[in-house]
Amino acid sequence: MQLSFEDRTYLITGGGSGIGKGIAEGLAKAGANVMIIGRNADRLAAAADEIQSAAPAGQVNYEPADVTNEDQIAAVVDAAAAWTGRLHGVVHCAGGSQTIGPITQIDSEAWRATVDLNINGSMYVLKHSAREMVRGGGGSFVGISSIASSNTHRWFGPYGVTKAGLDHLIKLAADELGPSWVRVNGIRPGLIRTELVAMVLDSPEISGDYRDCTPLPRPGEVSDVANTAMFLLSDAAEWVTGQIIGVDGGQNLRRGPDYSAMLEPAYGADGLRGVV
Repeated sequence: MQLSFEDRTYLITGGGSGIGKGIAEGLAKAGANVMIIGRNADRLAAAADEIQSAAPAGQVNYEPADVTNEDQIAAVVDAAAAWTGRLHGVVHCAGGSQTIGPITQIDSEAWRATVDLNINGSMYVLKHSAREMVRGGGGSFVGISSIASSNTHRWFGPYGVTKAGLDHLIKLAADELGPSWVRVNGIRPGLIRTELVAMVLDSPEISGDYRDCTPLPRPGEVSDVANTAMFLLSDAAEWVTGQIIGVDGGQNLRRGPDYSAMLEPAYGADGLRGVV
């Protein structure tokens, strides 16, 4: 199956590192025009240079923006569309969490900040990019969710909760936007080897628990997610919408990971079961 992205323009949030950067590089290697956005202009500039060097077939651009600022998102969507005249697709990778820990001890401000990032930010990106894709006659939106949305990850606080909200937003948008030929799908990565999970992979207890929970016994790679995202953006997936696809080595069949080895020293065994 040949996936062609020549003369197409894609916007990637969170494109300065990790999964977002990997997807941007894959698209650029396939000949796409790719605009990456994120909050750190220096990181974006460095990432854009690296991607362009690795992928001379495509064109790479960047714009600093915070997904929690709707005006900034509206502006970068306009810039992406104006760059080549049309926006063909979006991969929304920006997200994260401001806090973890037992629910009885969650910092409420950090909880609200995570909701703002993962729920409100996702809505802003989808709202404004969908408008542009509808005007252009269609397109594809891919939201990067998490296995934490489907399988409880104890002590992950707002992260899984907000990713579950993203999953529902994806399905709602797919239902509404289908008549305008805008497809909306999501990916739920499992444990993917990036800088953010180095501490997990370095922990014998936690990495071993992940292996026990994963039928395909290796960590995921950024390319595993990028390949799925590129399929969903391509014409090969032209009749696929409203789907949340797990890229997790099958971990969704078992359970979420056990982080007690990392968190019990900080909260104590009683704290992990809710005692304050």
